Amino acid sequence: MTWTIVKRLWLVPVVLVGWEFAATSAASPFFPPPTLIASRMYEMWFSGPFLFTEEVVDNFVPSIVRVVGSWAAAVVLGVGLGVALGRTAWLADYIDPLVEFGRAVPPPAMLPVFLVLFQMGTQVQVATIVFGIIWPILLNSIDGARNVDHLQMDTATVFGLPPHLRLFRIILPAASPKIFAGLRLSVSLALILMVISELKGSTDGIGYLLSVASSNADMPAIWAGVVVLGVLGYAFNSLFLLAERRVLTWHRGARGTA
Repeated sequence: MTWTIVKRLWLVPVVLVGWEFAATSAASPFFPPPTLIASRMYEMWFSGPFLFTEEVVDNFVPSIVRVVGSWAAAVVLGVGLGVALGRTAWLADYIDPLVEFGRAVPPPAMLPVFLVLFQMGTQVQVATIVFGIIWPILLNSIDGARNVDHLQMDTATVFGLPPHLRLFRIILPAASPKIFAGLRLSVSLALILMVISELKGSTDGIGYLLSVASSNADMPAIWAGVVVLGVLGYAFNSLFLLAERRVLTWHRGARGTA
């Protein structure tokens, strides 16, 4: 286990040392060394009486709640509608043009619209994140539900399997590899859209901190925010991959056997 971690992360200290030497040699205020960034991070976020400062509680927690809540809402909507469209041809014929139109709209372009509809607040951030990440979930769910083995469905019909059992025992398991591919794409997109939505019309969050640091020309603070976002992205992706391995164990085993 320890050796596996070392093999995966050995490049990190090498990059940090190279970054330190390069930044020190360049002596540019726009390219601070990692030691200065770490010092600024400690000052802003990890120097509180109980490790974390008030700035962490007031800004990191809302951002994480928005990301997780918005992602969960997009999963429910995307998978539910995607399976329905994938298994209902006539419904897909009506909805597909709207889906193609919606996925072509850049999510940041909808931010002014959401600001008008919801004014400033968490609703704007949630709407922006959900709108941006629902498309890979929806499209992969449609594709997965459409490609369920016809023999399995015919067998279920012959044996009179109720619709809810067909859904949970045949359709969703068969579509889950495609669904999880869309979910993985949506995880990274959710973090990106969280920052974009918090840069405007927000009074808290990691994106708000980046905006304040940019206004104050505080480059170490800006780089500190970038580092935190990278760590959060890595953590979210690692947690998702762990869940995916557990849920899709049967699929990996079947693929290996084949």
